[in-house]
Amino acid sequence: MIAIITGDIVNSRQIGAKQWLPELKKVLNTYGEEPKHWEIYRGDSFQIETKPQDALQVAILIKSAIKQFKTLDARLAIGIGEKTYQSDKITESNGSAFMYSGHSFEKLKKQTLAIKTAWNDFDNTLNLMCDLASLTMDAWSPTSALIIKTALECDPNTNQEALATMLNKKQSNISTSLKRGGFYEIQKLLHYYQHEIEKLC
Repeated sequence: MIAIITGDIVNSRQIGAKQWLPELKKVLNTYGEEPKHWEIYRGDSFQIETKPQDALQVAILIKSAIKQFKTLDARLAIGIGEKTYQSDKITESNGSAFMYSGHSFEKLKKQTLAIKTAWNDFDNTLNLMCDLASLTMDAWSPTSALIIKTALECDPNTNQEALATMLNKKQSNISTSLKRGGFYEIQKLLHYYQHEIEKLC
């Protein structure tokens, strides 16, 4: 079983790619090599393969990386399934994970995050939770996005003082941004997702 995330950048023409593209590539490079595991195409669209257990965190990391730029956002569709054909380029590989991700992405309208698997009950629950989480994530300020991205990338035991030192900000600002950005609720969502996907995969 693998996870495929298909995504694109909302309002990408409003800010030059030279600004947001390096941030996107930083996240993608953490999870594999181009073009076997990830690829950017048509300028602002991309696809990445991850482990099913990592998929939601990767999607939220991508979103936080892009939300550092005012007016930008990322639309992301996760598909979990099989890979029946392996190409040198991820965009030429195939299987149910790719189909689920592509179909889910095509259905994104006002939503910016969705998941599709072979398990309908799981999908229904997770998509409701993602819709609720997106009410907060879609409203992240650039500062909140940076702080939450950094917190997600750190060891779970990293405290606010350490984050403040890393980002050269006041601890009180870190605390406010984490609470306002729903970081602790996102952690609970990720924990729930990982627990459930472990049972299914």
